[in-house]
Amino acid sequence: MRMSEIIVIANGDLRLSANRVCWAAQEKTEEAVMAAIRREGGTVRRGHPFDAVKGHGFIDSQSYGLRVFREIPEDAPLVVVEAVWQYSQHILGGLISHKGPILTVANWSGQWPGLVGMLNLNGSLTKAGVPYSTLWSTDFTDAFFLNGLRRWMKGERLVHDHSHVRALGEFVRIPPRSGGSWGAPGAAHEA
Repeated sequence: MRMSEIIVIANGDLRLSANRVCWAAQEKTEEAVMAAIRREGGTVRRGHPFDAVKGHGFIDSQSYGLRVFREIPEDAPLVVVEAVWQYSQHILGGLISHKGPILTVANWSGQWPGLVGMLNLNGSLTKAGVPYSTLWSTDFTDAFFLNGLRRWMKGERLVHDHSHVRALGEFVRIPPRSGGSWGAPGAAHEA
């Protein structure tokens, strides 16, 4: 299956100052992701414009997010690119009702918290029962990212192997509470 036009959106912060400061990192990440999609034979476009007055191209509120989703075909393949911190509530309403495949993508950066923002969004999507795929990369040219992108573009949902996850009790023994709750003001804790 070959995907129709892929739509890219960028979710941002509530604060204008943060969105302005972070825009260059977001733009660079989006360009790299869109270039990878094109190299894989996909057609891609942004789902909302850069706002010259605000000085950024982020979705920066719930109301704007809902307006953006009104213009996106409900079955379009959708990529949410996160290079910086974001507020999931801006786009969650639109993603909950979206019928097409959703891919969340983040940069792996020590300077910009895109991965943290994406994980926040992924947690919201999981809690809402919305199916999605997710990928991350430092430069969007590595085999992990490109292989995942190819599979997603063919219509496969990317489900991560969680076989490495172990129950906390396998590694840590937490002593039972003794006469009070952990962290209660004035409670004495034994070392």
